[in-house]
Amino acid sequence: MTASGGLSSNPYDHVPSLDPSDPPKIEGSERQNLLSRYYPDYRPEHKSTLRVGCNKGDVVPDEISQILESRSLLETKVDRMVPKEPDADVDLLIIGGGGAGMTAALFAQESGAKVLLATKLRVGDSNTVMAEGGIQVALGGDDSPVNHFKDAYRGGHFVGKPDLLSVLVKEGPDVIGWLVRKGVLFDRDSSGNLSLRKGGGTSRPRLISAKDYTGLEIVRVLKEDLLNSGVAIWEFAPAVELLQGPEGSCAGAVFRDVDSGKLKWVKAKSVLLATGGTGRLHIGSFATSNHFGATGDGLVMAYRLGAGLINMDSFQYHPTGVIYPSEMAGMLITEAVRGAGARLYNKSGKRFVPELETRDVVAAAIIRECEEGRGVRTPAGHFGVYLDLASIDRDMGEGTVSKRFPNIVKLMGKHQVDCTVQPILVYPTLHYQNGGVTTDTMGHTSVPHLYVAGEVSGGVHGKNRLMGNSLLEVFVYGRRVGMIASEEAQKRNPFSWHEVSVTHVERFENELEREFPGTHLSEAPLLFPDYRNHPDNALA
Repeated sequence: MTASGGLSSNPYDHVPSLDPSDPPKIEGSERQNLLSRYYPDYRPEHKSTLRVGCNKGDVVPDEISQILESRSLLETKVDRMVPKEPDADVDLLIIGGGGAGMTAALFAQESGAKVLLATKLRVGDSNTVMAEGGIQVALGGDDSPVNHFKDAYRGGHFVGKPDLLSVLVKEGPDVIGWLVRKGVLFDRDSSGNLSLRKGGGTSRPRLISAKDYTGLEIVRVLKEDLLNSGVAIWEFAPAVELLQGPEGSCAGAVFRDVDSGKLKWVKAKSVLLATGGTGRLHIGSFATSNHFGATGDGLVMAYRLGAGLINMDSFQYHPTGVIYPSEMAGMLITEAVRGAGARLYNKSGKRFVPELETRDVVAAAIIRECEEGRGVRTPAGHFGVYLDLASIDRDMGEGTVSKRFPNIVKLMGKHQVDCTVQPILVYPTLHYQNGGVTTDTMGHTSVPHLYVAGEVSGGVHGKNRLMGNSLLEVFVYGRRVGMIASEEAQKRNPFSWHEVSVTHVERFENELEREFPGTHLSEAPLLFPDYRNHPDNALA
């Protein structure tokens, strides 16, 4: 948040004495009051009611309504004219090159399907590669998928879809075994077993990690496998529209080559959207931890084709994003540091919330401290609170922070912040899209032959996600949906290229014109965020 007035001095010059006394517990009605007053999802401002499409009547953030109720990037009749032949004809088209897309492609290829993976940047450039803290999976002797289910269902405020969550926790251990066999180097304990650590809102230690660059380590392994698999890959080819086939089905997609600007048309028996989330929309003007490509493209294309959405009023604002130095705004400080014993303090040096509460409660408590005058001001006029990692070394031995969180130490050190001895200034950062395209346990959407996996899908996490469940979802559902979509593609009755069109786009835009006559609406998918004239450089 930003305040009016002059600049303050370096907030690290006047760190108060930090009182390690236990913070007050937040229970019952106080918990709900905290969320309803301070958590962005619950606030009425900057919200719109959808007036067009199958989710008409839903209340969503303004930024979501703007991309959903938008005009196509296929502006002219020439753009919408289907060529005589497609540029590619495949069984399964996967749109998105992150963890879900790569996993789906590997398993689809094994099934014998002809697969094309297309991504707007390079393979692996995604939120997956940026994941730090780990994967949550029930592997401990005193743990079970039932315990994992209970924690995640409770953490999501009991509105997640139980069938989707059940698949996630049951298939989690097996997919971790697959990653280990692939060569992912997860942290091990002194006995050589996978090291299990605690995350917020959980009843058991079940986080496995590769130091604080877990996603990078997994992508390292999967990308190498994919590049050697024989799967056809288009890089720097963002999708701009899905294609409609017989009886309203999905039959492919249109892409725009970044280098040439030319359109490329793909016919596909099945299409799997693995396009990720919406962090780069900066919902509520929050900084974001998300990758540059996270602009909600899959939501836009699926919605125009008639796929329903779920929980698009719910987003995760990770409690601990860097707020100073401002050039690092939004960079995630993994929840694993709080699991290891890092503590949160306000400007008076007082702890104000249990650090391992669920993410939404911790984020709301930080926002409360800042709005009620107990936050620490930065030179840019923002506010945050102190996150003290030095307490980890005091509790667990000198050198623990450097050993377990080397990436954080390195990045903060580049900006003259030694987080082994001084606290980091943090504020909630837009981190995850809890909702998405409505799906069943096999990845089906309401549009025949259109599938979703990963963050673009909705329903698993309810209204709040626990740490580590997103990486697990990416690989569990990437594998599952990749196999199902490829198998069903190979069984699909043949259809002619002449039956393929983008007439659904015209129908959608006619509906827009009836509802918003004479209004200049934005174009979407956004594809890439534009920061050239943004008033707040911290968002970049």
